[in-house]
Amino acid sequence: MNVHSQLTPIERLTMPMRRWLHAAPSGGLVLLACAAIAMVWANSPASHSYHVLWETPITLGVGGWHAALSVHAIVNDGLMAVFFFLVGLEIKREVLVGELASVRQAALPVAAALGGMLVPALVFLAFNTGGPTARGWGIPMATDIAFALGVLALLGDRFPPALRVFLSALAIADDLGAVLVIALFYTAAVSWSALAAAAGLLVLSLAANAIGVRAAWAYALIGLALWAAVLLSGVHATVAGVLLAMTIPSRTVIDERALLEGAHTALREFDLASHPEIVMLSNRGHQQALRRLEVLSEKALPPLARLEHGLHGIVAFGIMPLFALANAGVDLRGGTAAITSTIGLGIILGLVLGKPIGITLASWVAVRSGLASLPAGIGWRTLTGAAALGGIGFTMSLFIASLAFGGSADALTSAKLGVLVASLIAGIAGWATLRYGAARAPLTAPPRKAG
Repeated sequence: MNVHSQLTPIERLTMPMRRWLHAAPSGGLVLLACAAIAMVWANSPASHSYHVLWETPITLGVGGWHAALSVHAIVNDGLMAVFFFLVGLEIKREVLVGELASVRQAALPVAAALGGMLVPALVFLAFNTGGPTARGWGIPMATDIAFALGVLALLGDRFPPALRVFLSALAIADDLGAVLVIALFYTAAVSWSALAAAAGLLVLSLAANAIGVRAAWAYALIGLALWAAVLLSGVHATVAGVLLAMTIPSRTVIDERALLEGAHTALREFDLASHPEIVMLSNRGHQQALRRLEVLSEKALPPLARLEHGLHGIVAFGIMPLFALANAGVDLRGGTAAITSTIGLGIILGLVLGKPIGITLASWVAVRSGLASLPAGIGWRTLTGAAALGGIGFTMSLFIASLAFGGSADALTSAKLGVLVASLIAGIAGWATLRYGAARAPLTAPPRKAG
């Protein structure tokens, strides 16, 4: 029987939308649309309502404890913790079984990420050394993986899959660096008692992992308490998301053989329980067989993989677009002055020039030294195009800008506008380099042998 014929009416109706949402560029397109809406809204006659909405206070409380947070703070400090949790899950997966799983595999993307963070920071400091604006050195260090991969997807299949893998691993290593920068350099005065409570909750989550707790709700409860403890500690609350992700179980309870044997047994029981006059709702044999399959699948699929899959759509089409809507609304009336300020120039040149120079130079050093080799099918022109896409900062850059200049409206406006302009230029430059330059590059580059 055709599977399509067994779809419900609502499934048939929403299938085109679901297919579009699973397409590679769709997340970046939604993010771009929300950023555009924020820009138009913030510069329209209704701009006052934009700022009033995000500064609306909301009171959160449990028992005698109450805290008033603006809608903007709930998005940046609360919902973005979920984004960072997903980032943490991706980092853990890559370290365990992905492109960062071995020194040899990790050498190229890690070296590229380090170069792509160091050079942009130095470029920014060249314009802002010795003043309060130097605090923004972390802004041009970040890469927005959604936008970068979205632009790459627009080029189709003209490049080998290894290019997408390299860019993904680079962005994930870059995210890890950004998290460390946020935790170490954008932290207010530390409350050691709250930090000790956070450490205790991390130990509790590790213990839950060790004894075999796999229920998502258990880690969600620990995560909420951990978020509150980190928030009260002075460290930015979103770091709690990455810390929690490191404790999520990544092991399977049963191996492939046990899964296959159990599934075959359950399917045989399902078949034996079939009766033409008994529907599934009242067929206990069918229900027991299906429950066994459900338990088997839960034991075979690690919570890390299940959570990563479940959260991807929520983050890509909910949290990140909402963050863009709340943070990309920049007043353009002072646009020229903001762009030509030391902050604006430092960010634009850091992302547009510093990023590709740093990524390419560090990659060249890693390959020439024998620590790494270029992926199969990727030449230096292709890698340079990917490096240009690394200059799309957007989400993480805007986030760090809010931490660096949250107390200065003018500085924050310059930083946000610099990020938006730089991300646009980097996206176009990366696309053009890959479309018209790298396409003529050699398909292979012989790896340099170590030693």
